[in-house]
Amino acid sequence: MATAGHRAAPEHTHPDDVPVLTALAALADPVRITLVRELADSPEWTRSCGSFDVPVGKAALSHHFAVLRGAGLVEQRDQGPRRVNRLRRAEFDARFPGLLALALSRD
Repeated sequence: MATAGHRAAPEHTHPDDVPVLTALAALADPVRITLVRELADSPEWTRSCGSFDVPVGKAALSHHFAVLRGAGLVEQRDQGPRRVNRLRRAEFDARFPGLLALALSRD
């Protein structure tokens, strides 16, 4: 539970608990695939939520990150006032071999 002035830590779904249709739906949205691609090109834990150039407001961005967490694609943690992200590439690849590589390809 969050204390005064602090937000609750995000809940994360492990990729082993994600149905394939949930993973596919998370990757099908243009904003979410942009987030995933930018995370794939960035070192872990270096991208805060506000550092992504996507055409949505703060509430919609929070929703997109919640969907990515629920699909086992993203892990987040608070670092001071910022929430930073990492792509759960190894865990997701173990659950869905080849799916992330296919989604990240620009073909």
